[in-house]
Amino acid sequence: MAWLPDGAQDMLRRLSDQLYGAAEMFGRLDRYVDGQQHLRQLGLAIPPELERFTVIVNWPRVVAESRVDRLDLKGFRVGDNLKLADDAWEFWRSSGLDEDQTSYLDFEVFGRSFKTVENDETGLHIENVSPIDILAHRDPVTGRLDAALRRYRDVDDYDFMSTVGWRLYLPDRTYTIDTNYQVRSVVENPLGIVPVVPAYRNPRTTIPLHKTWPRLRGTSALTDVIDLTDACARDLTNAQVAQETHAVPQRGVLGATKGDFVDDEGNPLTTWEAYFGRIWALGNPNAKTFEFSSSSMENFERMVNLYARLSSGVTGLPPNYFGLAADDAASADAIRSREAKLVKSIERDQRTLGRQAVQTCRLVAGLLRGEKAMSAFDDADALWYDAGTPTVAQRADAVTKLFATADPTGRPLMPREMAWEELGWGPEKIARAKKLLESDEEGWMQGYVKPEVSDGLRADVADGGTTAGERSETAQQSSGRPAGGDMAA
Repeated sequence: MAWLPDGAQDMLRRLSDQLYGAAEMFGRLDRYVDGQQHLRQLGLAIPPELERFTVIVNWPRVVAESRVDRLDLKGFRVGDNLKLADDAWEFWRSSGLDEDQTSYLDFEVFGRSFKTVENDETGLHIENVSPIDILAHRDPVTGRLDAALRRYRDVDDYDFMSTVGWRLYLPDRTYTIDTNYQVRSVVENPLGIVPVVPAYRNPRTTIPLHKTWPRLRGTSALTDVIDLTDACARDLTNAQVAQETHAVPQRGVLGATKGDFVDDEGNPLTTWEAYFGRIWALGNPNAKTFEFSSSSMENFERMVNLYARLSSGVTGLPPNYFGLAADDAASADAIRSREAKLVKSIERDQRTLGRQAVQTCRLVAGLLRGEKAMSAFDDADALWYDAGTPTVAQRADAVTKLFATADPTGRPLMPREMAWEELGWGPEKIARAKKLLESDEEGWMQGYVKPEVSDGLRADVADGGTTAGERSETAQQSSGRPAGGDMAA
């Protein structure tokens, strides 16, 4: 074993300190998306035994998963190189990334996601790595990625946050390091590029000054809804307690002492146990009971609706995503209008994640086929399914009209294959459609182009008889008119 070079050692120590420092922030976001956060205050002084009335509204998960549900990659376009685009999509699918939504969920929850491209004894593969376990560094002058550090943990162990190893990615080589910071293995990077591809959600030109260390790039989609979620949870928790204390008629007793409230064995009951008892049996004949009318719970409902509308406004999700049922029968146009902000936000995420996917394929192409194939991905794009919710009929009608419109030469304004893409078809479906159309066209042509057979009237052609000039003279003699027709006369 050996030690890391001084420069690499300094980078390892710097990035590992940032990973450990970010653990609290990542843990908080992780708890919120799973609905495991703890309310800072309930707004009501109640004993600990009433904590079971706490209600958590898991709007952060609604926000994250609703956005991820609209992120569906369907293929790649690599300039005019259809073969390279098909190979890239095939490798993407074989790696399971077409069905793996973990990277997109990390992107929305933590505001960043990472992919690694590594070549080991099992072959070349792409892996999604949680932002909790990886961090990238950029050169402050050039802005280029010059290092990345990945932490390995045994997630099945009791101490699942304990580090069991490190991997330091540099442009020229990759180091695998144990917990004693000694090098276990070194792999050369033939491309001279850090084989880690990050993606940051809604980054700014500079990291906001108000952020404390570690100052990480990217913005979580949960940021704006967290405080509103806490406020709504407090309101519902108060409502739960109010159901037991105000929503039922208030009861009172005069002329009784605390000792009059005992259980079956004669032991005195606590205040809450006595209050929530279903049967009051008082031995004091001078005791008198009374009750007040119950309170309305509408104020709690109004506050929940207010928080839901505020959450809808800051996230762009329609109000019904937060439980507000619309009374009107919304039309398709009204639905799209409500989703306009959400769709535009998702389209920005698609561009960011699309660049990450293309850059990942670019590294794979460089490692497998060399720099020429790698440079081809400079003109590549990721293809996504529509982030909106238009009906099939509306989309088909719009595409049909564009395809039917012709330019001055009579050609369709939109090529057929592009029309298929606008319909939302993926590369496999488009390839199948092309094959079926080619088969149908061949069958159509065979139906109209038949082999020439003898019909008795043109036997001279089959027998190699008279020429065309001789047939003209024969026709002239049989008709009694010169070969030149009427104009010859």
